[in-house]
Amino acid sequence: MTTNRPYDPYDSFKKYSELWEKQINDFIYLWTNNSEFVKMSKAGAETQSRYLEAFRKNQEALAGVLNIPTKNDLANVATLTIQTEEKIESLEEQIWDLQDSMKTQSKEIETVVEVSKEIIKLTKQLKTELVKTKKELADSKNIQSELQEMKLELSKLNTFKDEFEILKNLIEKDKREEPILAGAGSAK
Repeated sequence: MTTNRPYDPYDSFKKYSELWEKQINDFIYLWTNNSEFVKMSKAGAETQSRYLEAFRKNQEALAGVLNIPTKNDLANVATLTIQTEEKIESLEEQIWDLQDSMKTQSKEIETVVEVSKEIIKLTKQLKTELVKTKKELADSKNIQSELQEMKLELSKLNTFKDEFEILKNLIEKDKREEPILAGAGSAK
């Protein structure tokens, strides 16, 4: 019994591509295994890198004349953008810190203002108390001077009273002696 498989073009293509790949790999191996080929490829790579460098310089010069950004310019702009964003974030943090410290200082200033108001209020009360005390002191000095005057007048009155008592005693003494004298004058 024969097995007849249908024709598969992909299978044939796979076989031919594997065969072709093996032949190309062998050919490349033969070429690369040769030291002259390696020297020639090295010289070609060096030449190509010089041409690429000259091409890059010419592109940059042309881009500068035409005012077109180059790949390096775009890379520099991207770097500057990142640095700018970092600086902006740093500045934002500093601003937030400043806002927080300003709020703290504002609260401290408010407490100082409140304390100052209390001090001013107490100072005004002390001033009114001082004025009252000065007035009372002046009144007490006036009362003291009046008391001194009254004391002086009382001492004068006491002196006058003493003199009056002496006069009274003298008058009474004279009244008692007068009848005696009057009786003595009639006996003569």
